[in-house]
Amino acid sequence: MKTTYILSFLFLSVSIFAQQPEIPASYSNIHYDKDNQLYFEDNGKKYFAANAQTEYSIQKLLGKPSGTNSGVVLDFGNLKGSVTYGLIPYGKAPHPLPVYRFTQALIEGKAEINMVDAFKYPYDFVGWKENGFLTLGYRVADNNGMILFDGVVSLSGTGPFQVLPAIYEGPFVSNLTDTGVVVWCKTTLPVQAQIEIDGKIYRDDVPKIHHEWQINTLKSNQKYEYKVTYGLLSQSYHVTTALKKGSRQCFIFGYTSDSRHATGGGERKVYGANAYIMKKIAALAYKENAAFVQFTGDMINGYLSSKEEQHLQYTNWKKSIEPFWHYMPFNVGMGNHEALGYVFEDESGKSKGFIDRFPFGTESAEAVFAEAFVNPISGLISEDDNKYDTNKEQIDFPSYAESVFYYTYGNTAMVVLNSNYWYAPSLSKQTATSGGLHGYIMDNQLDWLRKTIQKLEKDKDIDHIFVTQHTPAFPNGGHSKDDMWYSGDNTKRPWIGGKPVEKGIIERRDEYLDILINESKKTVAILTGDEHNYNWLTLTHEVPIYPEGYPSKKLNVSRSIYQINNGAAGAPYYAQEVLPWSKFTQSFSVENALCLFYVNGKRITMKVYNPDTLNLIDELEIK
Repeated sequence: MKTTYILSFLFLSVSIFAQQPEIPASYSNIHYDKDNQLYFEDNGKKYFAANAQTEYSIQKLLGKPSGTNSGVVLDFGNLKGSVTYGLIPYGKAPHPLPVYRFTQALIEGKAEINMVDAFKYPYDFVGWKENGFLTLGYRVADNNGMILFDGVVSLSGTGPFQVLPAIYEGPFVSNLTDTGVVVWCKTTLPVQAQIEIDGKIYRDDVPKIHHEWQINTLKSNQKYEYKVTYGLLSQSYHVTTALKKGSRQCFIFGYTSDSRHATGGGERKVYGANAYIMKKIAALAYKENAAFVQFTGDMINGYLSSKEEQHLQYTNWKKSIEPFWHYMPFNVGMGNHEALGYVFEDESGKSKGFIDRFPFGTESAEAVFAEAFVNPISGLISEDDNKYDTNKEQIDFPSYAESVFYYTYGNTAMVVLNSNYWYAPSLSKQTATSGGLHGYIMDNQLDWLRKTIQKLEKDKDIDHIFVTQHTPAFPNGGHSKDDMWYSGDNTKRPWIGGKPVEKGIIERRDEYLDILINESKKTVAILTGDEHNYNWLTLTHEVPIYPEGYPSKKLNVSRSIYQINNGAAGAPYYAQEVLPWSKFTQSFSVENALCLFYVNGKRITMKVYNPDTLNLIDELEIK
């Protein structure tokens, strides 16, 4: 085994020249030139990594607010566009959102907002003159009308005004258990915040921007009011703890994926995310009293080289469901659009390679995902120390922390996988860089899955297991050329250190399914996305799942299992394709969809709704 993971990451983050991060040994044909420029070499030709330019960032769009005698000035630098703003009625609505009232063009990137005139009687519905403080919500759009960011600024005084810390993300509830929860948020300025819940106060030790409180002294299935205080301001919501592990009491959970921004303008394209549909999904799940929502991948447009822009798109996605995430957890997994990397280009700017960004500890897609969300941490570390690892003395793969994990609720377990780990988007056509393959569950993760399933199989408190990863085992519309199929081409596989791994994509798909079918009796379904549609398939021994003349060992399907695909959370739709298993595919729909699972003891039913129109798309007795 290697030295500690953290120490190795620190070593990896600094090259021997103290100028550039060391190139992981898991890659191939990647080098620095004499000027420390990163390049990829293929057949004697060099392709240099494009500079990671950040057009937009959270820091820029927070607007550097400064108080004035009559209100506040927001400064967005060189941005051309407009800002729309209105008061946020915290404490007066269960799901407080800005009540937008005014729009003004940015002048040299600035907006000067006159609070005294704009929100005088009778437009002061939050009582800011009496209270001496207020919170303003603002929406920034570019010159083409695309919404870039929904920001928040808090002020004290009645003129002159002083800028206060404001919560611009959250508070969110995550990692819900039968005895606790993690509550977290982000503020615009450092502040020593606190949460009060169940008569106890948990306080930050120092002023900070990211606030995270682990509460683990609660009782199961109890509703708890909580209050987050940050300086002069506070927000109050409630959360209900999970059913006691092993409880057979009825509960509901939701599932969906794929909400990257779409066409149609407005909130359908809030830079990176389809906020319109996501807000509808969250509202419907909350109305139906879902205990939690599992969302597995492609929440944002992604495919970026800038960590700052990646965080902005994640924030826009989080903001779209924030009013409901105050109360109900949204548990998230990674997809291919969460890709963040180095793009190697030719002289014309055409991409010749795209690999996961390094140093992996701070710059990879996995690291930035873990920074953006709060998920459980499993014992799975990385793909280091697998049999293909060429350098046993350093970390050559990203961490799995917070992208592969499992959690339980009552008598049900949800296992979350990362089928886009160490993802190199160009790998299926350009293997010379090495990298992870879209849809492939790598060796250490597969071993972790097997051990996790074995553990849950032995757990008498667990009746049902769901496994979720972004990519379908059996694509049906939009991704037949990849996912776990690649048009039936088993030669597709990850490359490590310039060499292909032993098992191809179809062989690995079968090993994965073998664990869920033949090593498990409790696994009910795999929940997938990637394809922007809803459908389901019952895999039995009658379903054809191989290309013609497939020469390798075939899967023994000893019992049936469902694949339920719901990638219909707002990304542009994909229509159905003709594939070997098409006649077994049921209820195919391109409507936006939320799957709601009703778990009642040993029984499970599913209802699927269009969150925009509220019509019932499908209903299924699963177990």
